[in-house]
Amino acid sequence: MTDSDAYEALERLVIDFTEAFNREDIDEVMSYIAEDAIYDEFNGVRSVGLAAIRQAFEPQFAGAYGTMRFHTEDMFLDEAAGKALIRWVLTLEEETRAGAYRGLDILHFKDGKLTEKHTYCKARIPLIRKRSEMEADGGWPG
Repeated sequence: MTDSDAYEALERLVIDFTEAFNREDIDEVMSYIAEDAIYDEFNGVRSVGLAAIRQAFEPQFAGAYGTMRFHTEDMFLDEAAGKALIRWVLTLEEETRAGAYRGLDILHFKDGKLTEKHTYCKARIPLIRKRSEMEADGGWPG
C-alpha cells in the first residue's frame, strides 16, 4: 500500500465512523471499535472495552440529547501512526430547543479498528481534577 493509499484508507475510516454516528446506528459504530478499546469522554469519564463503551454511547443513541449530528470542520491524519484528529461542530436538536458546541476527537486505529477515542470540547469551565485522583489512575504528568 502506498502512502497515498494509506492516507485515503484512514480518511475513509474516519469519515465512515463519523457518519455511522450521524445515522444513529450504534451497531455500526461499535463494529469499528476494537475489543479492548479506550473511550475518554470530554467530561473525564473513561470507558474500556466494547461493553463499557457501548453503555457510554447508549444514551446518545437513545435520543437522550435530541438529534445529534457531527459536522466535520477539519481533519488531520497521520497514516503511518494510524491516528486522526477531527474537529467538529456537534448540533443537538430537540422539539423545543436546539444548540451546538465545538469539539474534537483524537482517534487511534490499528488494523482497521478504533483502539482509542479521546473527546474534547470547548467549555466555559475546564474540567479540573485533583492531583491525587490523577496520580491514582496514572494520569499525573512527570
